[in-house]
Amino acid sequence: MCAHLGVGARPGVPVDEVLALVDAVLREAGLTRAAVRSLATLDARAAEPGVAGAGAELGVPVRGFPAGELAAVPVPHPSALPREATGTPSVAEAAALLTAGAGARAGATGSAESGGADGSTVADGSTGAARRADAVRALLLVPKRKSRSVTCAIATCVPVCPHEHAPGVRLLHLTHGYIAREPGSPPTIPTPHTTAAMDMHTQSDAHDLRHHGDAEVRDEKLIDLAVNVRTNTPPDWLRKRIADSLTGLAAYPDGRAARAAVAVRHDLPPGRVLLTAGAAEAFVLLARALPARRPVVVHPQFTEPEAALRDAGHEVGRVLLREEDGFRLDPAAVPEDADLVVIGNPTNPTSVLHPAASIAALARPGRTLVVDEAFMDAVPGERESLAGRTDVPGLVVLRSLTKTWGLAGLRIGYVLAEPETIALLERAQPLWPVSTPALVAAEACMSRMALAEAEHAAHRIGVERAHLLAGLAEFDEVRTVAGAEGPFVLLRIDGADAIRDRLRLLGFAARRGDTFPGLDRNWLRLAVRDRATTNRFLQALDQALLLNG
Repeated sequence: MCAHLGVGARPGVPVDEVLALVDAVLREAGLTRAAVRSLATLDARAAEPGVAGAGAELGVPVRGFPAGELAAVPVPHPSALPREATGTPSVAEAAALLTAGAGARAGATGSAESGGADGSTVADGSTGAARRADAVRALLLVPKRKSRSVTCAIATCVPVCPHEHAPGVRLLHLTHGYIAREPGSPPTIPTPHTTAAMDMHTQSDAHDLRHHGDAEVRDEKLIDLAVNVRTNTPPDWLRKRIADSLTGLAAYPDGRAARAAVAVRHDLPPGRVLLTAGAAEAFVLLARALPARRPVVVHPQFTEPEAALRDAGHEVGRVLLREEDGFRLDPAAVPEDADLVVIGNPTNPTSVLHPAASIAALARPGRTLVVDEAFMDAVPGERESLAGRTDVPGLVVLRSLTKTWGLAGLRIGYVLAEPETIALLERAQPLWPVSTPALVAAEACMSRMALAEAEHAAHRIGVERAHLLAGLAEFDEVRTVAGAEGPFVLLRIDGADAIRDRLRLLGFAARRGDTFPGLDRNWLRLAVRDRATTNRFLQALDQALLLNG
């Protein structure tokens, strides 16, 4: 695979920093320096010693594009700072896509000039070589990554013609914003189609899929109702187990014991278990490793699955569950030709617990059914869980130990799936993806004592959630989603974005809802906390609502 690098750099950036970030993004793409064919950047930066030196070290030409030409390329991760400085929302992504697109066109034209195929005329009157030129596009392999003074992205060219791609080459349906276009030409946005039960669309939109609850509390001393991690965790016994593991850091991680413990916990063979650096890594592996042609994500839900699929070059369909239906799943709303379906249970941010039978009804021959059960251990008895089921074809269940055990900084989760799927995902992982302390934590959290503690915590959360919901019911302006079963609740208030700002001034961080597809600025998500914290929050909400009136 050919790699085309896009680089954004500040003046005076050292060559070592450029090369360090280049090597990091190459590793993320599973490539080496030998795959690099070009390095592109803003024309004003092409002669920078750090950039030019990186090109020389890599043995590739450095190409500079005018800011206006880069700005004409739609990018999936625009940023305000580079737009203000250069007029280009992402120099790295635009340069990578533009160069890969040029390489794709040149390669196809070269084939035509050399007469590589028979040059015969196809049905639409174009030659076979010209059709090949239309059958390759630029795909962003790795979106922009940042260091202190550099951004870097990788693009390549792939076949996109649905009828003439080479045998054995998986057709990639590309999201708008990942396909480089000719400068000055209008972007092509797929047309959405809607039925009463579903809203399927593939175009980029205003939802910030990379926004997560930790951004609400970063760098500020606020009472945290934005992040769904149980308070007062990890418990002391788990902290000790993790601390004791530090004496073994000289050895490479060995995940066999943790994998076996997870398998026993779910009554599965170890071949159906894969340990991951949190559930987020699992979404990336699924997006990159599975040959999905029409993936669909059921929203509103955790946005990382769609973001990972988009980053892998997939065109993503959405099924939007409706407030008037209580955000409950109607299996018939999922299109029959979807070959990968992602749904959360209980769903973040709605806190809806879908019946296991409804989710299992989504299974089809040839379809991968991904169920994100990151919050299932916060449900007493884990009712409606599909973990441990082997009778549902194509089932993939994701679990996280982050929420209940307070291990967000350690990154540990796991996947339960058919052995063939596990093998595909494992091949896409880097070596030793889970650290020794995380493996020790995973094994510890599978013990009978830990499971009993988690069950007790789930019951406690239910009590505290009921108290929060009762308090919210006292406000005429507030409407909550009924039947919440997770460690959080979703509520609607007219002008919730302004209320959220006032709550911050009063010392509380709430999770904004408008970054979730299917929701808008009038929604907030609140984590369930202890009764004393909830009472203080309700007082603050009362003040915020009075100010709003």
